[in-house]
Amino acid sequence: MNKVSTQTSLETIEIEPTQAPVASLIWLHGLGASGDDFVPVASSLQKLTQLPLRFVFPHAPARPVTINQGFVMPAWYDILSFDRGGAIDHEGISLAVEQVAALIEAEKTRGFSAKDIIIAGFSQGAVIALNTLLSFPEELGGTIALSGYLQPRALRAHPPQTPIFIGHGLEDNVVPCAYGQTAYETLEKAGYRVTWKTYAMTHSVCDKEVRDLAVWLNGVLEGKGLH
Repeated sequence: MNKVSTQTSLETIEIEPTQAPVASLIWLHGLGASGDDFVPVASSLQKLTQLPLRFVFPHAPARPVTINQGFVMPAWYDILSFDRGGAIDHEGISLAVEQVAALIEAEKTRGFSAKDIIIAGFSQGAVIALNTLLSFPEELGGTIALSGYLQPRALRAHPPQTPIFIGHGLEDNVVPCAYGQTAYETLEKAGYRVTWKTYAMTHSVCDKEVRDLAVWLNGVLEGKGLH
């Protein structure tokens, strides 16, 4: 169903399992997309994991995007340059992280603990998922970052043991695979628990990646299922 969260003002699509959910996944779409994009993935993960999972798919607000000649589109933050060493919209990223943190708090009011909540994202959404993990005061259940990258930032001296899944296409011509690998290497070196997977695909999600995600989710949520 579609609804507007009173805590965040973000419109969301929310999918409930037929049984009491063991975890809640908040899934962030990429630039110019919408929460609808990953609804089919939710269905696949429900079947593959055989776990009752709740999904929340927020829609990013529309904003001008500098690299697209200021065209207004759904975006979690502005992209100011194609250069990875260029200017960064820190204010936009911080606001998006605050909105996702509010969604986490909303899930907690539904009875989930922070460790029952997994933040996932694709491309821009992956950036926000990782930034949320790195700034949220409690340990989350997990973080999924697909075809994204890690913005330069200080990492915690004592990182939480939240498991992280980073997946990327080897032929990605939008966000090069090297960006995802750098995120993986940076986080692993800092002491985070990271799973790194690559796939023969472009800037997208493939069946093999979804199957790997299902295996990873079953491992993360081990003991919480009904089987």
